[in-house]
Amino acid sequence: MVNLVRLIFAVLTIAFLVVLLKDLKHAKETGILEKEEEGFKKAGVIGFVANFIDALGIGAFAPIVAMSKFAKMKLKNKEIPALLNIGCCIPVMTEAFIFTTTIKVDPTTLVVMLAAAGLGSYVGAGIISKMDEKKVQLVMGIALFITAILMFLGLPWIDLLPGGGNEIGLSGVKLVIGAVGNFILGSLMTAGIGLYAPCMALVYFLGMSAKVSFPIMMGSCAVLMPVASIRFIKEGNYPRKATLGITIFGVIGVLIATILVKNLPMDIMKVLVVIVIIYTSYSMLAPLLKARKENAVGAKSKRLANE
Repeated sequence: MVNLVRLIFAVLTIAFLVVLLKDLKHAKETGILEKEEEGFKKAGVIGFVANFIDALGIGAFAPIVAMSKFAKMKLKNKEIPALLNIGCCIPVMTEAFIFTTTIKVDPTTLVVMLAAAGLGSYVGAGIISKMDEKKVQLVMGIALFITAILMFLGLPWIDLLPGGGNEIGLSGVKLVIGAVGNFILGSLMTAGIGLYAPCMALVYFLGMSAKVSFPIMMGSCAVLMPVASIRFIKEGNYPRKATLGITIFGVIGVLIATILVKNLPMDIMKVLVVIVIIYTSYSMLAPLLKARKENAVGAKSKRLANE
């Protein structure tokens, strides 16, 4: 059954690449690429770093958002979910092939949770692609903050996440809970909300080994990201040059991380990532809160003037 899953990965990868390359060709022929403000180089560096740590289980979405803000990339907030999903799709497919080969997991559990994530992404992509930019910014800001909390609670010297165990699969009610949870996480991922940290928390909560979370969370993304990304590509609202940079250098980052890196101070890295994610969350929510406060003050002043 695991070999069947890998075959599905291959089919989805080919389908995604066909749609992406066709869109890039069309964008080049029509001059869309020339009009894009953001180039390839910054995104390439960011894609390499983010997908390097992604292969180590930290996640790429939040770091990419944080680094793109820090590098002052010329991106619209509404474009970010599409950039994240499309740009990280091939790097994540690479991870999925590697980790479903090297880490043992119950095939039924793997298939059910992957299918749930894929279905959730299809539903979510249709909703997110039509959302107002400020709403996307709000959703991402809140989600980043929640992700930071989950990562913080999972640190070994904090260790406040409930559950944990040595199981490599689920059955009965736990399998249903896992499927529903992954469906929700799959739909949220289309908003630019990383699946890794919450999926790892879900797996741990249900009593499985933390190690098993790698093929589940990476496999989930390998199913949902091509599905969501194809829909994002057809919508056409994504920065193509930046996406290409993240894709190409992201794959290189994944391969180096999985082949060469054996020992890293992962807990220290996670602390740094948590700090960066919290700052990024604040930078996205603060302008919205400030605007809301100013609108409230303006409305109050207008009301007093009318009285």
